[in-house]
Amino acid sequence: MADLTPAAAAPKRPTAAPLTTATAGAPASSADLPPVDDVEARAYRVPLGATHADGTIEWDAVSVVAVLVRAGTEVGLGWSYTDPGAASVVGSTLAPAIRGLAAHDVPAAHSRLARAVRNLGRGGVAGAALSAVDVALWDLKARLLGVPLVALLGRAREAVPVYGSGGFTSDDERTLARDVEHWTGELGARAVKLKIGEGAGTHVERDLARVRVAQRAAGDDVALFVDANGGYARAAARRVADAFAAERVVWFEEPVSSDDLAGLAALRAELTCDVAAGEYCWRPSDAAALLAAGAVDCLQLDVTRAGGFTGWLAAAALADAAGCDVSAHCAPQLSAHVACAVPRARHVEWFVDHASTDARLFDGLLEPVDGELRPSLAASGHGVTLRGPDADALRVA
Repeated sequence: MADLTPAAAAPKRPTAAPLTTATAGAPASSADLPPVDDVEARAYRVPLGATHADGTIEWDAVSVVAVLVRAGTEVGLGWSYTDPGAASVVGSTLAPAIRGLAAHDVPAAHSRLARAVRNLGRGGVAGAALSAVDVALWDLKARLLGVPLVALLGRAREAVPVYGSGGFTSDDERTLARDVEHWTGELGARAVKLKIGEGAGTHVERDLARVRVAQRAAGDDVALFVDANGGYARAAARRVADAFAAERVVWFEEPVSSDDLAGLAALRAELTCDVAAGEYCWRPSDAAALLAAGAVDCLQLDVTRAGGFTGWLAAAALADAAGCDVSAHCAPQLSAHVACAVPRARHVEWFVDHASTDARLFDGLLEPVDGELRPSLAASGHGVTLRGPDADALRVA
C-alpha cells in the first residue's frame, strides 16, 4: 500500500498527510477525476479523563477510526466513533473493493462497499467502517472538484441548529448545571439533552431530580430533551414521562430499546412529548422499519453508522416521504454538512464527548455560533484535517 504520509525523521508512527484546505474555486469536470489510488485506516483512542455513563453502559475513552482515501494529489478524510477493529475491516475488506474506481463514482463505490461486507453484516463494526469510507469518498470528490462538501451535497439551508448533549448519569448536579449553562450561554443552544434511565431505569427519583436541575439551569426559553438509551421498560418509561411533563420535557429519546418498535409506537401514541430513535439505523431499511411502525416523531440518523453520507441521505429521503423530520445524531463536524442538505433536518447533536475528541484529533473544526453550525464555503471538502503528530500520540492501530 502506498504511504499517504509526508516524509519525516524516524517517526514512531506515520504522520497524517495534510489534507487540502485550499479555497474552493472553479471545479474541474468530474469526468476528469482520477481513480482511487489507495485507502488507509488509522485507529485512535482518546481518554476522557473521567468515566461517563448513561442508562445502560459506561466508558472512559472514545475510539475513532479515521479513513484516508487518495486519488491523484488529493486525500479525502472520513471517520467513525467505533472499535479499533473497524480499521482492520477497512484494510482487509473495503479498501480492495474500491481501489481503481473513478473517484467521482461515489454511488458505485458505496454499492461495492455494501457487497463487500455482505457476509460480515451491515451493522456494528463493519457498518461503522463502511460509513467512514463513504464519508472519505465524498470528501475526496469535493476536494478534487475544488468545492465545499455542503455545496457538492446540495444546500437546503446555510446553517443548522445545535442542541447541547451530555448530562451523563455519572455526573453530579453541579457538573450537569455547568454543562447546561455552557451550552445555552457560550454556544447559544436553544435545546439541551441529558441522560436518564440510570441503572437500567432503577433510579427513577434521581433521574427526575436531574431533570429538574437541568430545567432550572436551562431556563424557560430552552427546550429540554432526555435520553434513556433504551434503559426503561415500557411501563416505567410511561410513568417517568408523566412525572417530568411538568418540567417541560419535549423530547424523549429511546425510552425503550430501539429494537422494540411496538413499544416505541405505543409510547408515542400516549406521550405528549416527541419520541425519537434511529441512531442504530445501519441502512435505509432500518429507518424504513421505524417509520412504518409509527415509532418516532423525529428520526435520528448517525452519519458514522448509517452508511456515511450516502446512507444518511437515503434514510432522510424516506423520512421526508413519510412526513417525518430528521435529527443528526452526534458527529457534529460531519453532521453539519449533511443536515444542511435536507429541508426537514431539525438539529445536530453537539455531543460533548465527540466535541472534545474531535479537538484532540482534527484541525479545521466548526464551532457553534448563536446556536448554529454553518459549514464553511471557503474550503474544499469538509475542511477538516488530521492533526498529524498530535493525533499520532493517540494512535493505537
